[in-house]
Amino acid sequence: MKYLEYRFDITPANSDMQDVLSAVLGEVGFESFVPTEDGENPLFAYVQSKNLDKEMLRAAIENFPVPDVTIDFTYTEAEDKDWNKVWEENYFKPLVLGSDCVVSGTMHTDVPKAKYNIIINPKMSFGTGHHATTAQMLQEILKADINGLRVLDMGCGTGILGILAAMRGASSVVGVDFDEWCVENTKENLEINGIKNMSVVFGDASALENQGMFDIILANINRNILMADMPAYIAHLNRGGRLFMSGFYEEDVPILTEKAETLGLRHVSTHSQDRWACIGFEY
Repeated sequence: MKYLEYRFDITPANSDMQDVLSAVLGEVGFESFVPTEDGENPLFAYVQSKNLDKEMLRAAIENFPVPDVTIDFTYTEAEDKDWNKVWEENYFKPLVLGSDCVVSGTMHTDVPKAKYNIIINPKMSFGTGHHATTAQMLQEILKADINGLRVLDMGCGTGILGILAAMRGASSVVGVDFDEWCVENTKENLEINGIKNMSVVFGDASALENQGMFDIILANINRNILMADMPAYIAHLNRGGRLFMSGFYEEDVPILTEKAETLGLRHVSTHSQDRWACIGFEY
């Protein structure tokens, strides 16, 4: 497959702006990102040429969600090499959440021992745990009483959230993703971690029709999809169940909360990290 290598220069440049830009680019087809460690320019991003819609890219840059930011970019045809390996070696580092949870890759050595050690082969899928949205969802799972409950990991990516839920005693877990690459990657990561009680389904919210009811729903996606699909989540959430959502900015919290409350949910928590928010509700 042929990749294009894009170089993005952001003004002002910092790690927060690189995180936001990576999320924006991910929504228009970019698969992997190699930022600078100090957040300075440049940010390199990679996309399969067949998946690139230049008009969508232009619109995404013009509608960048942070005001007073200038983004310039150039691109070349990427050298024919194993970009997954490049990304792993230069960006994916173990994530340590105290002594409770450590997320590491299959390539890592000397990883700290934690209560829950998750090993993933990310294959460029979103969800290594480093992004503020994923990290916050992991923390919610660590705080919640999961034992014996049925869990849905909506938009599962690498399967990292569902894997932690299974490790924490969930009776069963279902992962759903509309990207076939993510579905296969999650299945691989389940095998790596010895998870036997999680299944993975290809599709969007309509795929929930035959999946039954859940006690906890984890949805780390984006605001527009969450707004559109929230009624489907509620239709599959048991009374007394909980819905945790992330993948959006702090300023999106009011509109998502209002939507959830009109569907009968009760707001129980909100927190944020690097302008990315995570909210929890009870049904």
